[in-house]
Order: sequence, then C-alpha cells, then structure tokens
Amino acid sequence: MCRLTAITSEDYFSPMENILALDTMKEGHDGSGLGLVLKNLGGEFEELREYPILSAVCSRKGMKTLEEYMERLGFQIKHVWAPKIKNSTGTERHDFYVANVYEYPKAYMNKPFKEREALLMKTRLALRIMGEEDGSIFVFSFYPDVITLKEVGDPVQLAEFFGLDKDPIKARIIFAQGRQNTNYQIYLYACHPFFIQGYCSMTNGENTAFVPIREYLTSRGNPGYTGYNSDSEVFTHILHYVCRELGYPLTYYKDVITPLKASEAKNRPDSDALGLIRMSLRPLCIDGPNCVIGFIPDGTCFMIQDSKKLRPGVVGGAKGKYCLTSEECGLDRAMPDMDKYKDIFPMKYDMVIVTPDAKEVMVWNQLHG
Repeated sequence: MCRLTAITSEDYFSPMENILALDTMKEGHDGSGLGLVLKNLGGEFEELREYPILSAVCSRKGMKTLEEYMERLGFQIKHVWAPKIKNSTGTERHDFYVANVYEYPKAYMNKPFKEREALLMKTRLALRIMGEEDGSIFVFSFYPDVITLKEVGDPVQLAEFFGLDKDPIKARIIFAQGRQNTNYQIYLYACHPFFIQGYCSMTNGENTAFVPIREYLTSRGNPGYTGYNSDSEVFTHILHYVCRELGYPLTYYKDVITPLKASEAKNRPDSDALGLIRMSLRPLCIDGPNCVIGFIPDGTCFMIQDSKKLRPGVVGGAKGKYCLTSEECGLDRAMPDMDKYKDIFPMKYDMVIVTPDAKEVMVWNQLHG
C-alpha cells in the first residue's frame, strides 16, 4: 500500500504540510519514494501562470539533450527554479532537477490553448523517449502552473534533500504520495501522482483490472495514454478521457470506474445515460480495492472509493482549507485544529468533492445522482 495526502487551500502553503502528514502514516509506506504535484503556484511563479513549466530529472548527458531539443523546437527559457540540494541525507542524487518555465515557440504564441496543450504533450513524450533507455531524462509534466517532483527515498529525508523545509516553494493545491514498493521495482515513472493536461490523480490500492483498461485506453488514439509503469496511472488517464475527451461531468468518472448495477441505476434520473455508459465504457470498470484522490483543471479536488471499500480514506477541514488523506492520523497532523465531528469517511457509493479554492466540500452519492 501507499499513503496519500492532498491539501487544497485558498492561501498558499508549503509541501512540508503534506510531507509531515505522510510521516505520521509511515506504517503504510516504506520510504521508497516521494511524489509531489503542486498546482496554483505562488511566490516566484505567481506571475508566470500562463507559461508552461517542464518538470524533469536529468543526468548531465540528458540535460544537454533536453536543452538542445527545446532550443530546436523554439522554446525559450523564461525562468528557472531548482531545489537547494542538501547532500547529507543519504539520497543518491541525480545531476539535475529541472523546473524550467518556458515561453512558447513564436509559431504557437497566438494558437488556441488546445493546440499549445498538444505541443506540450508531444514535447514531453518525445523527451521521455529520448531519455528512457539509458535513464538520462525523466520528464513528469510540462504544463502551465504545475510542478512535479519525484525521487526515491524517505519523504521527510527527501524534503530536507530538496530544501523544502528551509525555502519551500508554495502552492494552493499540493498532492503527495509516500510510496510502498510492492508490484514494481523502484522506478521514478511508477511513482504517483500522475498528471496529464490538467488532470491528476494518485491511488492507494491494487488495480487488478489494469490490463484490459490499459488496452482500451491505448486503443483510443491519444498519444498521452502511454507509459503505465504503475497500474495506477490508468486512473489519471480514465479521468482525462471521461472529462476532457468525452466531455462528461466529473461525477460520471465515478459512474465509469465503479458502475452501478442495473437494479441500482434505475432510480437515478439519468438511468438511460448510465445504461449506455455501462455498456460502452465497460472496459474502464476497475477492480479494486482502491482509494483515488484527484484534481481537474479548474482546481476541483475529489476522493473516490471503489465498491470493495478496503482502503482507508478521510476528508476534513473547513472553508478555505481541506485535506484529503489516507488516514485520520495524517488528517490530524495536517489539520490539527479542525472539528473532528465533521470529518468525512466516503463509502463505496460516495464521491467527496472540494470546490476550487477550498470554498466548499460536498458528498455526492452515486445511488441518488
């Protein structure tokens, strides 16, 4: 199993809040990795929201390849952020941790955003292919107002290694995963959270329906549906496919991955639509147990349990700041002064939704729609 902590806030905060919450849940992760995704960035990034940020890890060779490729495409560096590495923590460091802000190539300056998004994804995938064979480049995201950090090791030690405890980068939405190395060798591309074109998710559980889901997604013709070094990456791609490609409301994500039985769906006002979804998107039905936490481009965050409900998950907080996490002790660490009687423990039919800027939390029940 892994442990997850997502925090969404109307104010900027440090990723140390997530990481210390992970530390209280350490019996559920073995310290084999940390993944961070930060959205709605503050500080030096606050005035750079419209520009894409490339998040990557490189060797010296990989950095040279990356720089030459980006230059050939016409991307110009506008701003560079690099963590202040502390070498005494025992982490075997890579040569470069990249968070470069770029200006779009001149030919794309006035293009519609969807065309620029396609360019960013194509570029990310090309860089991944260039560095994958020899491990010289790991590229995790290339998108405006999003930074991804991933490394092998204990989350608290890595926070010190990256200098996040001294001079942290801040954001309004931060997702963090403490990895439990179970099904795969320790590999950066297998570390959650996963991100594609504004959609992000991380999962605690086992996706035993991984192969048919992967086969269905890769048949959709979207070049971004690739990789799959973790069986949990498909949750992010299903979210992207359902909400962006098909244009369905977020709540239908729940209906796709954990469809109601026909006898349960008949009481929903949209029962006819549910029947069609159940038939046409059946290959995307998951087989857990899984607890999934995610966000979509507008900053809405959510937590979903599958029908087996065998993975812990709790949501708590108050207007202006909410935490979605694996265990109560993690929530207590992240939100120590909140009313515990208002904590939400979603069950198999529930989808907990936190609206943008943490203005409101609601529980959407699948049975009632």
